[in-house]
Formats: sequence, structure tokens, C-alpha cells
Amino acid sequence: MRARALIDGASFGPDALKAIGQAFDQAWSEVGFYFDGDPDVRDGARVALANAILSVASEDSQDVEVLKRGALEALAHNYKLPPLLGPNPE
Repeated sequence: MRARALIDGASFGPDALKAIGQAFDQAWSEVGFYFDGDPDVRDGARVALANAILSVASEDSQDVEVLKRGALEALAHNYKLPPLLGPNPE
């Protein structure tokens, strides 16, 4: 997957990469249902989320929740999703 390759190839230390990967997984679990359907749209959204997380990350990033929230806010803005994203309401 392109999104995971972006994260795994980022220039951060192992602790930061671990937090970034966890933030990505948690964030996607909260918003992935918005992008069900077209696989190209889904892949594009995953790449956008990966880029959003990487844009808020730093070498000192270890707070998964901060990374996740920052990325979800950016994704919500880009895709015009509800401002307070949360788990799938189903």
C-alpha cells in the first residue's frame, strides 16, 4: 500500500515511526468508512492521511493521540468531512 510505504520510508527514528504508524492505523479506523466504495478514492484518502500525519510529525513525536488528531483535522478540512471525527456511528 502506498500510504504505508510513505510512513515506513519517512526519515524519523524508530520511536517516532512507531507512534506515526499507530496514529495512522487509529485514524484510519475512525474515518475509513467515509471512503468505502471506489478503491482509487480509498487509496487516495489513505495517502492523504499518511501525508497529513507526516506533516504534523517531528522526530520527537511519540504522542499517538496528538498525531492522530492533527492528521484527522487536516483530512477533515481537505475532504470537507465533519469537524469532529470519531468512530463509525454504526
